[in-house]
Amino acid sequence: MAFQLSEDYIQESFLAASGPGGQNVNKVATACQIRVDIFRLGLAPYAYRKLKVLAGTKMNNAGELIITARNFRTREANREEARRRVIALIDKAHHRDAIRKATKPSKRAKAKRVDNKKNRSTLKKNRAKVQY
Repeated sequence: MAFQLSEDYIQESFLAASGPGGQNVNKVATACQIRVDIFRLGLAPYAYRKLKVLAGTKMNNAGELIITARNFRTREANREEARRRVIALIDKAHHRDAIRKATKPSKRAKAKRVDNKKNRSTLKKNRAKVQY
């Protein structure tokens, strides 16, 4: 299930980038910065909480997710990369982790562990110097 990102929720801006492009980098703004208003997306509470953790410093206090792509030489390629990363992050936030159920070891497992410890202890005691 790929999340559909509507144009209404994003703001794109282009800025000067470092990286591939040679001297063209100094003249043309090819890096794409996308800002997504997370509150307007209407995410489920669990997805919002997980997205906040996954995004880390990419999300500001105003609830904006800011992704900057500058890996490619062209605006179009960087725009596609930024959108792909936003969608991947939101999809990952929608994935629910399995609920972990706490378990206890059985009586037999506890007894076996204690027996192993006792055996190990006696083995080490027998290695010690003999006291006369």
